[in-house]
Amino acid sequence: MKTIGKLAKELDINVETVRFYERKGIIVQPPRPDNGYRIYDKTHINQLKFILKAKALGFTLDEIASLMSMSGNCADVESMGLHKLELIREKIADLQRLEQVIQDMTNSCKANQDPNSCPIINSLN
Repeated sequence: MKTIGKLAKELDINVETVRFYERKGIIVQPPRPDNGYRIYDKTHINQLKFILKAKALGFTLDEIASLMSMSGNCADVESMGLHKLELIREKIADLQRLEQVIQDMTNSCKANQDPNSCPIINSLN
């Protein structure tokens, strides 16, 4: 049982991050007792750890909320995972194309003999 400050510190996140997840409905805000300090339990800690791990894997908050609601439905989770994997592969392919373009541009600079002209700048104009 922890206050929001202790919870945030334990998970190395900002208090406002916890509040943001509460506002988005991803985690449930505990009730405020008479002393005014909300107490977060193991369930909240586990939910926040889940969110942080899923974010590290590239899932969006909307996707994370969906994952959290699917808990035991492996077929739906698999489908979402495969969709995410396809998006990642597309990004990798885009980055590899970008890498080749930038490599070609920098190679043209190496071969450039005109000190008053830059092939990269010229190609961007």
